[in-house]
Amino acid sequence: MPEFADVIIDITHEKVDRPFQYRIPGQLKGALRVGSQVEVPFGKGNHIRTGYVVGLSDRAEFDPARIKAISGICEKGVSAEAQLIELAWWMKERYGCTMNQALKTVLPVKEQVRRQESRFIRCLISHKQLEEAIAEAARKKYRARERLLRSFLETDVIPYEMAAGQLNLTRASIKPLEEKGILAVESEAFFRDPVSGIYRDGGKAEPEVCLNEEQQAAAEGIIREYDQGIRKTYLIHGVTGSGKTEVYMELIRHVTSLGKQVILLIPEIALTYQTVLRFTRRFGRRVSFMNSRLSQGEKYDQFERAKSGDVQIMIGPRSALFTPFPNLGLIIIDEEHESAYKSEITPRYHAREAAGQRARLCGASLVLGSATPSLETFTRARHGIYGYFSIRKRAKKNSVLPRVHVVDMRQELKEGNRSIFSRLLYQQMTETLERKEQIMLFLNRRGYSRFLSCRSCGEAMKCPHCDVTLTLHQNGQLVCHYCGYQVPRPSVCPSCGSPYLAPFGTGTQKIEALVKEAFPGAGVLRMDLDTTSKKGGHEAILSAFADRQADILIGTQMIVKGHDFPAVTLVGILAADLSLYAPDYRCGEKTFQLLTQAAGRAGRDARAGQVVIQSYSPEHYCIQTAAAQDYEGFYAREMEYRRLLRYPPVCVMMTLLIGSEREEAAAAAMETAAAQAKAFQEAELIGPVNAPIYKLNDIYRKILYMKSENYDILIKIRNQVETVLERRGLSRGISIQFDFYS
Repeated sequence: MPEFADVIIDITHEKVDRPFQYRIPGQLKGALRVGSQVEVPFGKGNHIRTGYVVGLSDRAEFDPARIKAISGICEKGVSAEAQLIELAWWMKERYGCTMNQALKTVLPVKEQVRRQESRFIRCLISHKQLEEAIAEAARKKYRARERLLRSFLETDVIPYEMAAGQLNLTRASIKPLEEKGILAVESEAFFRDPVSGIYRDGGKAEPEVCLNEEQQAAAEGIIREYDQGIRKTYLIHGVTGSGKTEVYMELIRHVTSLGKQVILLIPEIALTYQTVLRFTRRFGRRVSFMNSRLSQGEKYDQFERAKSGDVQIMIGPRSALFTPFPNLGLIIIDEEHESAYKSEITPRYHAREAAGQRARLCGASLVLGSATPSLETFTRARHGIYGYFSIRKRAKKNSVLPRVHVVDMRQELKEGNRSIFSRLLYQQMTETLERKEQIMLFLNRRGYSRFLSCRSCGEAMKCPHCDVTLTLHQNGQLVCHYCGYQVPRPSVCPSCGSPYLAPFGTGTQKIEALVKEAFPGAGVLRMDLDTTSKKGGHEAILSAFADRQADILIGTQMIVKGHDFPAVTLVGILAADLSLYAPDYRCGEKTFQLLTQAAGRAGRDARAGQVVIQSYSPEHYCIQTAAAQDYEGFYAREMEYRRLLRYPPVCVMMTLLIGSEREEAAAAAMETAAAQAKAFQEAELIGPVNAPIYKLNDIYRKILYMKSENYDILIKIRNQVETVLERRGLSRGISIQFDFYS
């Protein structure tokens, strides 16, 4: 049983953002856990302070006789911070990071930010006294004071900014009246509210929608179990345009009516404006949102508003999962398949897994929604681990899934068309513009890697051992970043002998120029990292397109995620193959998801929609099933591939990435790590090999892949590797990063 506890005293202040070790007294042994809120003596005066247990240990860090004892456990109950600290401990154990790294993730706003204040001037005298003061100011020709006093004839309170601006007053004009007791300058602190502008612009109420039969079945099924005290994870699998958001709103309405709070995660910042607008119209000022573009003060205030109960619904990307709601009842993850839910920095957590754990800690339900669920989620739903609801019809009356055309760009080339636009797409764009309808052009760049492909037969250069594309390097070598196989760039296609070999890569700016040249009378907007780098960039472009200020919207994956533009009747998908040949075992799944989501933007109203998919591999099952909106067909084919090569969700995969400024140090550490991993016969090893980008910022990087059907085996390998590397002194000066895929 642990003898000592690590306690953080003040989680809101950087200066004491480190644990202090305390002795666990006999009466508290067995009662403490990570996240427990405790009272401890602190500082020279041993003042009793409140803290949180962030670790338990049998070993004293210094002389046990000098270690103070914990005074007691707080009787307030479990706070939001306690739950988040317990979540941080779970993340530390699952993802292999330090407790400090986990705490900085779940408690991201540490330093209190000064709240904003509004100042105003209040009149303190009666109407009769006011008239006497006005007469006196006029007699003495105090024009500024007279203007201010006359303004009090209409109202008792004047904003300070109005007095300084419209009335042209200075502090010197106001101070004498303040000293005489005629008026008072007062201030009031207030929370920054990033939703206020959105609510003001779109504050009209959103009419409640009558759910169709499938939507109603999903909402009622989840609510029925919720009211029975059942808390579990559900998948809502609805085609694009099926109205999953309306189901979310019904669930939120029910949960918030019980006095509980809700977190809604969305995959991209680009979705924030449209999503928040819909929810503020339905739920008013009970809604707020978080994203990386908020200032530190705005973030701090949103967390404070959440803790105080000022808001009940928090919307945002994965960081919003850590909103400190004290009575969280529901977590919703929209477009749960999105890779944006996976953190790229330590701890490399997945929001879907972390949300499941947080839901368990606070007794909440978790709802996952997608038209193209991840294979991991759909597999759990098929096995009955998750509840499952299917919505196969679009929600709007007379709205049906669009008609999809797949164009073979190899044939276009053979027939003399070297344009980036197929003849069918050009014709459809011309007709759509003539009908005064809108177009979206999607450049598939998700997972883009510089691979080599034949424009005659469509074949991409692949590794003969790993079934992934070879990456083209600047030195002309084609390299497999899974097993290390490499070959010089060929001069002709190995499959058909054609000399038309070319690396893929066309940017949105080039497409924009080509569109303007081909359709000079059309209004064109481009949405990518360049055009959305400034705060509010996403909202400005999406609002302009929604208001019909442009006819054509060009962009990468950020334009095809959840947006609903009724006037869009044509979607053109350019270079559908780019993500299909990325060096990643999930490239087929990502391609299917992107194409299906992109196609779903067309014809979302009563007008029929058309989709043109341009591909050099039109016969590929990912493209064929996406064109048919056939998720089950795709799932069956993709799972055959996963079973054959033992990729998740058939098993769990862990990667170990080791980096060092010294090439030999990285190699030595990886050799030791691989030797330790090989001792576990229950795991299959691939590598070690050079990482896909071997040298990055002068850091040499090696990678090792490990697979097992047992998650715990991989955890044991991770712990063993970390222990041995540290014991042998090989961890100094190198970075060690574990990542899990399950």
